Amino acid sequence: MKVLVTDPISDESKQILTDADIKVEDASGEKSSSKLDLSDIDGWIVRSGTTVTAENIEQAENLRVIGRAGVGVDNIDIHAATMNGVLVMNTPDANTISATEHTVALILALARNVHEGYHSMIHGKWEREKLIGTELRNKTIGVVGLGKIGTEVIKRLHPFKINVLGFDPYINKNNYELDYVEIVELDNLCKKSDIITIHVPKTDSTVGLFDLDRLKMMKPTAQIVNCARGGIINEDALLVALNDGIISGAALDVFESEPVTDSPLVKANNILFTPHLGASTVEAKQGVSTAVCEQVRDYLVNETIGNALNLHISDMDLLKSLEPYLKLAEQLGTLHQQIASGPVDSVSISTAGTLKEINVITLAFLKGFLNEIHGSTVNYINASAVAESTGIQIEETYSHKKIDYSNLIITTVSLNGESLTIWGSLFGEALPRIIFFDGFHLDLNPVGQFLLIYNKDVPGVVGKVGTLLGEINVNIAGYQLGRKEKSDIAIGLIRVDSDPSPELIEKIASLDEVISAKFIALE
Repeated sequence: MKVLVTDPISDESKQILTDADIKVEDASGEKSSSKLDLSDIDGWIVRSGTTVTAENIEQAENLRVIGRAGVGVDNIDIHAATMNGVLVMNTPDANTISATEHTVALILALARNVHEGYHSMIHGKWEREKLIGTELRNKTIGVVGLGKIGTEVIKRLHPFKINVLGFDPYINKNNYELDYVEIVELDNLCKKSDIITIHVPKTDSTVGLFDLDRLKMMKPTAQIVNCARGGIINEDALLVALNDGIISGAALDVFESEPVTDSPLVKANNILFTPHLGASTVEAKQGVSTAVCEQVRDYLVNETIGNALNLHISDMDLLKSLEPYLKLAEQLGTLHQQIASGPVDSVSISTAGTLKEINVITLAFLKGFLNEIHGSTVNYINASAVAESTGIQIEETYSHKKIDYSNLIITTVSLNGESLTIWGSLFGEALPRIIFFDGFHLDLNPVGQFLLIYNKDVPGVVGKVGTLLGEINVNIAGYQLGRKEKSDIAIGLIRVDSDPSPELIEKIASLDEVISAKFIALE
């Protein structure tokens, strides 16, 4: 067997593979994966410097496993790996302490003007009075993201006798392990914190999470630190906030585009930079190298799975036959997630008819539901564990009752004492449809952009909504209506050709006949 290594790992780690009679081909000096010979490799070990594309995976006909020495897998096409029966694994715990300690180092350095003092002295200056810092004691720190690293940062800062605010919309405050953390909404955290530190994944919902409006919510004396992912803080907004005195300082270890060679932020007021050093310690580099080589060895030799991010199925015909159902289940999960208004208590998934593979359907649903929350690391193998770690109870059943459909997926999400049920079915094994939504019977293709409207069941609603959309040239591609028997509430799912602005949605929601309006996007 042969394992290709395209990013630097330690010689001691490579020895783990060679001791198991696995040949190691080191191509860590090759900058482009398109130039690699992938035809006969069984395993592939990468860090963040290599991009593994669907084309690469197709070329590597013998490839069985991809090992990521580190956490993030944005550089690996996980879907392509899954569909080609290739296991993808990472080493999520090896970097935790290094990233945690680097965050604390930046917080302390920023608070005490270490960076400014250094630059002052190397230019022959002695500016004690100008560089007066601040103590952490009795200050309030806001931690955005309460996963492993965010939690470890809190544990290390707690002895400084600081107050801790936490924000994580997918953590149930009753289940969080640190009882001295006050969990609040993000805007509240921004207004009250003296220091904000970010520990969330980079997803569609977190890119630009800290824009100029949010930075303006912070105290003029507040500081912000990002050791998570570049782009969560809008860099143009941060430049304005620092130079105009909206906030007093910032520390960045990650950037929207790396490596950073020329950025206006370099000359911003009171900013501290490090070149993505969060995981750059001897211990972390050795730890991720050792861990990934052991995992790849164990899988190739014994088929033992560790820290897997996707589903390995030896019977690819089964997986491919289920693909339309898995896609539908994932769309149902995405739909539920976009509608959910807070931390979820439980989810229930039931199948009926010919669809008996309830376990895989559940994982696909959870993948869709959790993907926007936790990013691309959520896949079939770890979806249940991620859901359970956020306090979500999962119930799955197969119903033997006779139904009017050849196959049926019934999904229910419960939170705050209320629940929402949506049914999906595949017609002719190729046409996905949502057939039941919150008590309303529909026939909806779950692909595209929609406005979800609850309104009073009175005349004129369709006309008023259509007029508002027409005024700003938003074309209506379809309008599904439904209503419950013996109810004065109706539902409208309006397919549109372009994204309506938040202002338009708010204007629709303010109509006297409309109860609520929400934008939904499904792929």
